[in-house]
Amino acid sequence: MKKEIKQAKEPGILVDSLSWYPKKDKNPILDKLNCLFEKGYIYGIIGPNGSGKTSFMKNILRFIEPEEGKIVLDEINLMNYKRKDLAKKIALVPQNIRIESSFLVKDIVMMGRIPYQKRFADASEIDREKVKKAMLLTDCYELRDKSVTTLSGGEAQRIVTARAIAQDTQCLVLDEPTSSLDVKHQIELMQALVKLNEKKEKTIIAVLHDINMAAQYCNRIIMMKNGRIHSNGKTEEVLTRENLIDVYDVDFDILENPRTGKKYYVPFSKDKKV
Repeated sequence: MKKEIKQAKEPGILVDSLSWYPKKDKNPILDKLNCLFEKGYIYGIIGPNGSGKTSFMKNILRFIEPEEGKIVLDEINLMNYKRKDLAKKIALVPQNIRIESSFLVKDIVMMGRIPYQKRFADASEIDREKVKKAMLLTDCYELRDKSVTTLSGGEAQRIVTARAIAQDTQCLVLDEPTSSLDVKHQIELMQALVKLNEKKEKTIIAVLHDINMAAQYCNRIIMMKNGRIHSNGKTEEVLTRENLIDVYDVDFDILENPRTGKKYYVPFSKDKKV
């Protein structure tokens, strides 16, 4: 019997029996996924390489089309949205950033406002204000007059994050958002996402490799294994030693951060041999 998914009080993103596989391969990369991204939470999608995290994210963004099942956004099938309308609902912060043009940083961030602008129209005062706030939030406002070709990888990551925030969508999807950032900017970025979540009630969905980053900043976790959702729920309920061993095939010590009271996770070989 098909498992019923309980709807949230407010519509969010409903994933209903989602399966996907490459056209030339009938072996599913995603196999009958069911979950609900409720509005106003920070979700971390975690799992080992090859577990289907990136393919799942691409389906949420409609970069690829489900072979079976569907994704429903605010009670409308994702496939029925016009691209411009979808861009007002979901914004992306990609992992692989290639900006080869000579645009200024502020021009790149302003591109996040395109879904709201009429063709050939100048940026409005609202556009400029949202761009400024996004750049201040991601600590890149001082870079606004620089050419993007002069940026480091970490700076470019902050710029595209600012662009997505300026897009002012209800949902922000991030693919490994901290992978090219130093420790300081990793923390600042995740704290900025928490502020967005708390003040604007944005839904944040982040594909993460760092279990401790997910544990620290996400209040919901979707743990994937072999193209399926292994565990889904509150962070402390999903990140158990049993679940982690089953998914990652290594053992974990689970400790408590004396400052925050939150748990952190130290992996080691099952036999503890180095």
